[in-house]
Amino acid sequence: MSVPILLFASYADAFGARRLEVPVTAPCAVSALIEALRAMPGGDCLPAKPLVAVNQAFATPASIVGPSDEVALIPPVAGG
Repeated sequence: MSVPILLFASYADAFGARRLEVPVTAPCAVSALIEALRAMPGGDCLPAKPLVAVNQAFATPASIVGPSDEVALIPPVAGG
């Protein structure tokens, strides 16, 4: 099974897409999704603890993701 991941800004640039299908066994922890992303081309851009949202709410590495959940990687943002 695969989980769709929405990518924005620098993450979309690094992975070369605004959406990726990440092959994992669902349900799975957010940390498993991050490890699968790190193994993909562009995955080296991810910080040690990337910010992840599941169903439009911030998630922890232990948060569980199901097959119908919306997952988004939130890139670092600078302001001024």
